[in-house]
Amino acid sequence: MKLWDKGYSIEKNIETFTVGNDRELDLHLAKYDVLGSLAHAQMLKEIGLLSAEELEGIEKEISLILKQIVEDSFEIEDHFEDVHSKVEHLLTEKLGEAGKKIHTARSRNDQVLVDLHLFARDELQEVKGLIRKLFDRLISLSEQYKGVLLPGYTHFQVAMPSSFGLWFGAYAESLIDDIHLLNAAYKIADQNPLGSAAGYGSSFPINRTSTTEKMGFTTLKYNSVAAQMSRGKLEKSISFGLASAAGTLSKLSMDVCLYMSQNFGFVTFPDHLTTGSSIMPHKKNPDVFELVRAKCNKIQALPTELIMVTNNLPSGYHRDFQILKESLFSALFTLKSCLKISEYMLQHIIINKKAIDDPKYDYLYTVESVNKEVINGLPFREAYQKVGQAVQAGTYVPDKDVKHAHEGSIGNLCNEEIKEKMREALG
Repeated sequence: MKLWDKGYSIEKNIETFTVGNDRELDLHLAKYDVLGSLAHAQMLKEIGLLSAEELEGIEKEISLILKQIVEDSFEIEDHFEDVHSKVEHLLTEKLGEAGKKIHTARSRNDQVLVDLHLFARDELQEVKGLIRKLFDRLISLSEQYKGVLLPGYTHFQVAMPSSFGLWFGAYAESLIDDIHLLNAAYKIADQNPLGSAAGYGSSFPINRTSTTEKMGFTTLKYNSVAAQMSRGKLEKSISFGLASAAGTLSKLSMDVCLYMSQNFGFVTFPDHLTTGSSIMPHKKNPDVFELVRAKCNKIQALPTELIMVTNNLPSGYHRDFQILKESLFSALFTLKSCLKISEYMLQHIIINKKAIDDPKYDYLYTVESVNKEVINGLPFREAYQKVGQAVQAGTYVPDKDVKHAHEGSIGNLCNEEIKEKMREALG
């Protein structure tokens, strides 16, 4: 069944190419398609295009379809083009003429827009929930190990004293920035496009405010052409939020891989959470974090991918938009799995509390020595030269009594303030 069926068929190879894997992807949209259809049918009754009896039948059948979707028994067979045609077929099969009326004042274009906006809202909320869970884990670790020093590096050279508390807390606070971008994407998604039809509105006296309220959107996309133009823009806005969160995870994963190597030895994990080598018996490989790093690096390419698909398209609907679903859905599902496994792994991280005691880290304290000279009255440039000359001469002796008290330093992590920032970001 095709919603555009005019009494003729197209070649099988054309149909196969144009439909692609839409049936499989549309299973993720099925719930939202029936919820959108329900709101639309209720609005049609309000404006006199459906009778009370017809609406009652539609509501009953939609409830049954929704039950199938929830129970994972809903299918989109090969003779249906997409979820929209399958749902309409089921309604028509059960209700006859009433089922045929469901498409009144609606286009497949604004149907898929509604599905994507509703889908995006739920997915973004789920992603933010997983980020919050990872954030809580990082803050907990930051507090647990706030007194354990960690060598800090710049240019891959020994730099200054850090701490595990500072390291874990840094990634926790970085996640707040990712939430802000995801919030922006959510705000774009939280606009009702239903009623834009093919992009130019409808001559039926539809009530778009009614469907907006029924589907729980904060507002509607008023201009019908602007509503149609949200296809592509919605996906791109989401992609920037996903890429930002993926960037945070990728950097964290790189740190873990580096810190697990024998040359650093700052952290490790229980044997059962690592993998080995087929020929080197001593190996404990951080495969989980290597895969998180790779998957998240791929997600960071998503904005560019979506921009390249949509960049030179004029207003109006184009079939190019169809392939956005595959890229976006894959990135969403991959990021969620990476967030889940990262939080799980961090539950079991093992910290080397004596890593900083290695003599090669003695020079971490040169800045502390310079600062102490300045506090004792020596101008900074002279203090810098004095300590530098001691290092060159091999006479430098570190004072490992580190005292940092300003906001966001080793001695003052401000984790409570960071937690409040996250609470505000999540609303």
